Amino acid sequence: MRAYNFNAGPAAIPLPVLERAQKELVNFNNTGMSVMELSHRSKDYEEVHNRANSLLRELLGIPDNYEVLFLQGGASLQFTMIPMNFLKSGQTAHFITTGSWSEKALKEAKTFGETLILASSKDENYTHIPTNYSLNDVENGAYLHITSNNTIFGTQWKEYPESPIPLIADMSSDILCTEIDVEKFDLIYAGAQKNLGPSGVTVVIVKKEFLETAKEDVPTILKYSTHSKNNSLYNTPPTFAIYMLSLVLEWVKEHGGVKQIQQINEEKAGYIYSAIDESNGFYKGHAEKDSRSLMNITFTLQNEELTKKFLQEAKERKFIGLAGHRSVGGCRASTYNAVPKEACEALAKFMTEFKNQNS
Repeated sequence: MRAYNFNAGPAAIPLPVLERAQKELVNFNNTGMSVMELSHRSKDYEEVHNRANSLLRELLGIPDNYEVLFLQGGASLQFTMIPMNFLKSGQTAHFITTGSWSEKALKEAKTFGETLILASSKDENYTHIPTNYSLNDVENGAYLHITSNNTIFGTQWKEYPESPIPLIADMSSDILCTEIDVEKFDLIYAGAQKNLGPSGVTVVIVKKEFLETAKEDVPTILKYSTHSKNNSLYNTPPTFAIYMLSLVLEWVKEHGGVKQIQQINEEKAGYIYSAIDESNGFYKGHAEKDSRSLMNITFTLQNEELTKKFLQEAKERKFIGLAGHRSVGGCRASTYNAVPKEACEALAKFMTEFKNQNS
């Protein structure tokens, strides 16, 4: 029996994807080699690379005036690359901070220029997505940066800002979980290890017009233009991670695309949120209801002793990765696309049973 994997990242990968990768591991496409052994300049790998690009464009409805890049370094490198390329002297990078990752993005931007926090829910321990902000006075704004989903605190944007300046979003933990309008954004980036595949590749979707505004005094490998001009093949890409990405994207397409995946995700999260809401206070959700994440469900129990007991019994039943982040405590169930509906139903049932036995 496979574990019920609720890890926050690296996270679950669809079982059919793992099985196909296993089948093709030592002999990909009758090459007599693993995809890991192929030259990144070979025709066989080029087909994998371009297939991943075209599938992502299809699934997200990415227009032709956007580049799709496959980079390395995770979202953390993007925290640096973005201001390095786009935060110019005399301009300000604006942020709406909703958790630890947006704080880290802000910290890196400060090393390159002026920054300003337009809104934050930090004072409430990031229990909600802020709505009390104005975009009327973003003068000299290089860009507005948001984090679409917050893995640690379990909050998620439901509607994105109508920004008069370039809008940039870190979508590492919820890309492909719901339908989005890519054209609202000038740059989207996402580490793969939540919804796109294994760690090692980072997807960047960037508007060509915005790309043309980038600074020139940037090291070659850290220029977005370097990678866009070379189809993300300027240096050796993470070929196996991109291969796995292409398989995950095929899996999403086979399951009806993002629209159908969103419906399934809403059902999955609904099971667990119902177990919380119907527990008469035995479980308490960290996020306010109108900001609840579909991908990371955070909750606490009444005391530390009960939390430890819950996590231990959950582990015995093969529920893995439910411990909450230290900054919030309690528990967290990460219900990414690859986590099956049955796992979420089983967890909700266990939560109800545990409450009944320990109330």
